[in-house]
Amino acid sequence: MKSVKFSARQALDNRTNEAYKSLRTNIQFCGTNIRVISFTSCVPNEGKSSVCFNLAVSFAESGKRVILIDADMRKSVLAGRYQAGNVEAGLAHYLAGQKELDEVRMETDIENMDIIFSGPYVPNPAELLEEENFKELVRECRKSYDYVLIDTPPLGSVIDSAIVAKEVDGAVLVIEADAISYHFVQNVKTQLEKSNVKILGTVLNKVAIGGGKYGYGKYGYGKYGYGRYGAYGDYGSYGENTRGGVHRPEKKA
Repeated sequence: MKSVKFSARQALDNRTNEAYKSLRTNIQFCGTNIRVISFTSCVPNEGKSSVCFNLAVSFAESGKRVILIDADMRKSVLAGRYQAGNVEAGLAHYLAGQKELDEVRMETDIENMDIIFSGPYVPNPAELLEEENFKELVRECRKSYDYVLIDTPPLGSVIDSAIVAKEVDGAVLVIEADAISYHFVQNVKTQLEKSNVKILGTVLNKVAIGGGKYGYGKYGYGKYGYGRYGAYGDYGSYGENTRGGVHRPEKKA
């Protein structure tokens, strides 16, 4: 298995760490049978990838074996944001039958944490996620890890997250405060429920608190740059399922 170092990962402050510990604890209290969890949002740039990544780190630091799977094969962010270097193979290669699991699974410089990056942009990610290879991937990861966290595309833009949700134990919806309308969130929630997945809850992200930081609930995550995505595609080119534009609040979620 190859290894990778997150060169741009910044240490979180105490309040931020406490936020993720609280989120980690809440998930653990969902039950011992909740081990494979997907994360999605309504639209891009709500911070789901950062939430998923930092939660994986929190699980690893608590002594749990965790793997993070970047299933956003349309517009990946993790490799570029954390400067993981040259990633030669990823999830897309595995699902297409071009690589074996140990060729795409990477050890990280965070003890107890492994990762599978998305790999290159592919034109048919939804079809690949419906293949038996993805089901087999989830089964194999269940055997080796305490928790499997899967970062998926915004469900308000494409259907990929609903496909992944069929194979997981629970799903978490990340919502940016004061950016998404109540009705739009309800529509996304309804679409997620059609996968018969247990919705564990929501993370209200980028909540304005003292000092200009953002967070969920009473805790701060810090002010991160969520807008930079790297060159793996464009949510605006997702086709018929794309709901472009900014969704202004009607009633805050």
